[in-house]
Amino acid sequence: MKLTARGLRHNLLVRGPIDGPPVLLVHGNCSSGAFWEPLVRLLPAHWRIVAPDLRGYGETDTVPVDATRGLRDFADDLAALLDAEEVFPAGARPVVVGHSMGGGVAMQLLIDAPERVAGLVLEAPLSPYGFGLGGAGAANPEFVERLVSGDRTADSPASPRTILRTYYVADPASLGADEELLLDTVLSTAVAEGNYPGDAAAAEEWPGVGAGKHGVLNAMAPRWFGIADDLVTVPVKPKVTWVRGDADQIVSDASLFDLANLGKLGAVPGWPGEELCPPQPMVAQTREVLERYAAAGGAYEEIVYAGVGHSPHIERAADFAEVLRAAVGR
Repeated sequence: MKLTARGLRHNLLVRGPIDGPPVLLVHGNCSSGAFWEPLVRLLPAHWRIVAPDLRGYGETDTVPVDATRGLRDFADDLAALLDAEEVFPAGARPVVVGHSMGGGVAMQLLIDAPERVAGLVLEAPLSPYGFGLGGAGAANPEFVERLVSGDRTADSPASPRTILRTYYVADPASLGADEELLLDTVLSTAVAEGNYPGDAAAAEEWPGVGAGKHGVLNAMAPRWFGIADDLVTVPVKPKVTWVRGDADQIVSDASLFDLANLGKLGAVPGWPGEELCPPQPMVAQTREVLERYAAAGGAYEEIVYAGVGHSPHIERAADFAEVLRAAVGR
């Protein structure tokens, strides 16, 4: 489905009758709505499933992201789609599922429009305190170049295919026959100063770069994205189901995408030490916020899959589908 909302031409993967139980699937960074295909095919045919391409991904318009708003540009786009009666019936309250960066977008949507969210499923979400010391300046330039060229090889640790096989999942065999489809979603990422990765900003402190004002990596950075207290105090608190793999190398208490952790490991020179620049305990931060959310009248459940990486809905698709059935059933 294609439709215009907030002045953007959106592309949406849509399944099921419009009056079916509503589910909104929000993809993460460097992917698109089609990244949910391995899960969608296991879900009930009578559900109304909508998986949009976020701005700058898939076939949705490439419109700049204002990083100073955190992930709110994406959340506002989703709110506009919820108001489109071709997508969901008027007044529908979907279960919102967010993967990685999409988990942050889903949390922001709950904060801004709590009456529109029936339940929240967070799959390997970024921390409510943000993600990405250094912002866009920390992006791997070779990976960015290979995105631009549409590289489909596996001849470098920085190639999109190698990143997909190594970090999106723990077991590359789990990609199976969907590997080319999933690689397509990675390569659909729009590379521009206003999109991925964003503009680099100089910083006096290590690592010498900080979050600029434009683009995706900056929008996730702690400078601009920090919604912990807002999430805890949201007036309507649907149950949150938090799903993650214990072999996730992206969102982790020892993330290989955290410059502070890489500095601690000796992979990035000049690290000033734990006192000045400690690694970000992403999982512990999320748990602390969700515990506060529960203490304030909400509820949450943490589900951890052993040996699974950043994408449980791919590596444990049938199990994830059962988790989602339970969330929709509530």
